[in-house]
Amino acid sequence: MSRHILILGGAGQVGTELRDHAWPADVTLHAPARAALDITDEAAVGAAIAERPYAAIINAAAYTAVDKAESEVGAAWRLNALAPAYLAAATARAGLPLVQVSTDYVFDGTGTGAYAPDAPVRPRSVYGASKAAGEMAVRTANPRHAIVRTAWVVSPHRGNFVKTMLRLAGEREKLTVVDDQRGCPTSAADLAAALAAIALRLADDPAAPSGTYHCVNAGATTWCGFARAIMAGAESRGARGVPVEPIPTSAYPTPAARPANSELSTETLARDFGVTPRPWPAALDDILDRLIGPAHRA
Repeated sequence: MSRHILILGGAGQVGTELRDHAWPADVTLHAPARAALDITDEAAVGAAIAERPYAAIINAAAYTAVDKAESEVGAAWRLNALAPAYLAAATARAGLPLVQVSTDYVFDGTGTGAYAPDAPVRPRSVYGASKAAGEMAVRTANPRHAIVRTAWVVSPHRGNFVKTMLRLAGEREKLTVVDDQRGCPTSAADLAAALAAIALRLADDPAAPSGTYHCVNAGATTWCGFARAIMAGAESRGARGVPVEPIPTSAYPTPAARPANSELSTETLARDFGVTPRPWPAALDDILDRLIGPAHRA
C-alpha cells in the first residue's frame, strides 16, 4: 500500500529538495503548485486534505521576503500564521501528523550559545512574529506535530546566500559582508532529508514524539566567514573568488532586524529522531559541486 505525503511549498529550496529526496519505494509524493492549492484558503485546505488518505503533511511554504514583510504585514501573516492554522486544524480533524518548517527569526538573537527549542521566543521582525504565530497555531491545534526550526538555508536552487556570493564575485573586485551575525549554514537537501525522516516516523508510529525541534548543519560561523568559505570553495573549483572584508551590521541597515545570534541546538532532534546533521562545510562542498563542479585535487 502506498503512503501518500503532501508537500506544500514544493517550488522553494526545501520543497525542491523534498521532491528530489530518495523516498522509500512505497511513498507517493503530492506537491501541488500554489495556483492549484492556496493554503491561505481555509476551505481549499480542508478539501485538499480530505481528498485522499495522506500519511503526513509537510508544510515548507512560507512568506520569506524578510524585509518586504515589514511593509506587507498582511501577506506575511496570511502565509506564515493563518495557513499553518488552517493546516493544523484540518490535519487534526483527519488524524494526520503535520510537519511545520519554522525559523531562527522567532528568537531575538541576544542569547549566548545555541538556542534550545524550548528557549523563549522574542521575534524582532514581522517575519519572525508571523512564523512564531504559525508555530503556536500548529502547537495548539494538532497534537501530532513536529515544528522544525532552521536557519541560513542554502542550495543550488532559487535565490540564496551561496548563489548571491558567487554572482557578486563575478561582478566585483571585493565583497563586504556582515561579521557580527552568527549562525549555522544549512543545506536544503540535509534539511529535506531530516523532514522526510520525521514525517515518516510520525506517519508510521502514533506514539512518536511531537514537539519543536531545530535542524541546522553542525558548526557555526558569521556571514563573513561563510562568504569566505564560499570564495575558497569557488577558487578550488577553478571559479572566481574575491576578498571578503568584514563590516558591522550597523553598516548594512535593513528594514527588518536580524538576530545577532542564530545558533540552534539540534540535540533533541538527535535524541527523538536519530538525526544528527553533518558539519556545514561538507554540506557547502556538495552545493558548490552541483553549482560549479568538483574541486581540483592536488
